[in-house]
Amino acid sequence: MLIREITSYSDKVYSALLKLLPQLDPEIKLPSKDFFKNILANNNTHFFAGELEDGEIAGILTLTVYFIPTGTKFWIEDVVIDESHRGKGYGKEIMLHAMKFAQSLGAKSIDLTSRPFRIAANQLYIDLGFEKRETNVYRYHVIPDEDPEG
Repeated sequence: MLIREITSYSDKVYSALLKLLPQLDPEIKLPSKDFFKNILANNNTHFFAGELEDGEIAGILTLTVYFIPTGTKFWIEDVVIDESHRGKGYGKEIMLHAMKFAQSLGAKSIDLTSRPFRIAANQLYIDLGFEKRETNVYRYHVIPDEDPEG
């Protein structure tokens, strides 16, 4: 599998994205073309695609980098290997590629989250050396025109 960072829009990559994201979460809101173009134009977001010899994109991964007072953070998101190609080592390949890329940018650590029911993905992350952290993850759903303080 050839893994490359995608830095400019193409219909081929966008179509693959639309096919792969629902395999991560069937209820996901798919990005518009313009939104995807903005992602690719963002210097702190690195979108990778894994392409097979026949040109099919079999997997995607996003690595984000952000800067806060406690340091530079690296976060892997939206790792998806097409269900027809799972179990072939492609997930490991794209993860290792992203990990090396992050290291080349100076990463001291890389974070990610994965839902517990994604058993194979969770095992892959452990096999790659990721450690499960004891933390609470919170999410606030913003409702338009609602004041969070009541």
